[in-house]
Amino acid sequence: MKQVFIDSEAENALSDSVAFYERRKRGLGLEFERGAREAVQTIQADPERYPLQKEGTRRFVMERFPFVIHYADLPPTIWILAFAHTGRKPGYWRRRL
Repeated sequence: MKQVFIDSEAENALSDSVAFYERRKRGLGLEFERGAREAVQTIQADPERYPLQKEGTRRFVMERFPFVIHYADLPPTIWILAFAHTGRKPGYWRRRL
């Protein structure tokens, strides 16, 4: 199984989103974080399962929360580029490529 590398900006965005949801309702942020971490494990188990995008990345759509995980399946590793909210600045993470 490939190692997963999470871009520092993606990790920061994830932490910010966890804090946002936690402020909204106690425990909700932790549920979001758990869902995101489980999604990363799912990606790691079968990275080619999710749709290939035009820039060569792939995307995993989270079920409960309005987020998409954008990642690159590289030969040595899986690079998580973004935990992107579906209602905010589409494509902002592409500069990380």
